[in-house]
Amino acid sequence: MPSTLPDGDPVPASGELPESALAGLGERPFGFYVHIPFCVTRCGYCDFNTYTASELGPGASQKDYADTAVDEVRRARANLGDARLPVETVFFGGGTPTLLPAGDLVRILRAIEEEFGLAPGAEVSTEANPESVDPAYLAELRAGGFNRMSFGMQSAREHVLQVLDRRHTPGRPARAVREAREAGFDHVNLDLIYSTPGESDDDWRASLAAAIEAGPDHVSAYSLIVEDGTKLAARIRRGELPMPDDDVAADRYLIADAMLAEAGFEWYEVSNWATSEAGRCRHNLLYWTGGDWWGVGPGAHSHVGGTRWWNVKHPAAYAQRLAAGTSPAHAREVLGPRDRAVERLMLELRLVRGFPLAELERPPVVARALADGLLEVEPFKAGRAVLTLRGRLLADALVRDLT
Repeated sequence: MPSTLPDGDPVPASGELPESALAGLGERPFGFYVHIPFCVTRCGYCDFNTYTASELGPGASQKDYADTAVDEVRRARANLGDARLPVETVFFGGGTPTLLPAGDLVRILRAIEEEFGLAPGAEVSTEANPESVDPAYLAELRAGGFNRMSFGMQSAREHVLQVLDRRHTPGRPARAVREAREAGFDHVNLDLIYSTPGESDDDWRASLAAAIEAGPDHVSAYSLIVEDGTKLAARIRRGELPMPDDDVAADRYLIADAMLAEAGFEWYEVSNWATSEAGRCRHNLLYWTGGDWWGVGPGAHSHVGGTRWWNVKHPAAYAQRLAAGTSPAHAREVLGPRDRAVERLMLELRLVRGFPLAELERPPVVARALADGLLEVEPFKAGRAVLTLRGRLLADALVRDLT
């Protein structure tokens, strides 16, 4: 089942935000994340807050979900007051958002537009399993204002997909990309996972080649993380599958960066590559650069002005709270200056633009990172800490050293 929610401070039934959160509202980029918590089956590696039909139980319904989400959008407007907040990015994630009818997703987007307005050129994305869409569905999304698709490909090798409990067949992601292009989507992402037990270097190269050949303008590649409580973790614990190896993961990352660079992709965040600046995921960049966002849906996280909160997990509890006219938030925390500084370093150092050297607190650590080849020389001379390829492999360790 999904992981537990973190502890935090109580949230008023009204959802009222502290004054510190509302200060400067509208001066920072603002976006929406909409969580759609439904899946046909639970993938063996997944611990996201998602539910199959058998797990939902009474009081939760896919059919009514769009109405409930719209209720939270309206609550967001009430809690954020009259500040002008044109929405720069909207991202529908899950779960599998495209298990809902396309009209439901468009209806939620319309509510966001009606309550807040969309900024000119706003990015509107949804995740999708390749098997969950067809040309007519994609055309309806595009006509409704969506302009970016993100397909979960994971691998092109059937035996790797079986270990991950993925349902789609190899080749379908490429067809989905083509159908999205034909529907008018200029920006299409493919998600890949590497270091799955049983995957070889050749398997990984084949997956990358298939992704590149499909013609997206963005690729995300993540090392498999074995989460406690998942089916995959249980299989590894029983000795049915080997634990992913860190050295193998590093080699796979190097393979990905080389093949994607050769195909015209440039890294802009440690796990993300795009063929142009326009192809970068602006919603994720909003997260990584300290913007504000409201998370709609059960278990969804939000952040406004240094206050972070998260909703109750189960769709039934979420719907019950909104029906009662109360906030669906489970708990929250107000980040202090030190916490915000550490988070900013942790996120921005992973970006291709790097982090200002003048704001780093441990000069000996910075000097050692440069000497060890973890930071690029020319940006360093210009006053910025930018990771080298080797530095990307050791980014988490470097952040720990710097904080």
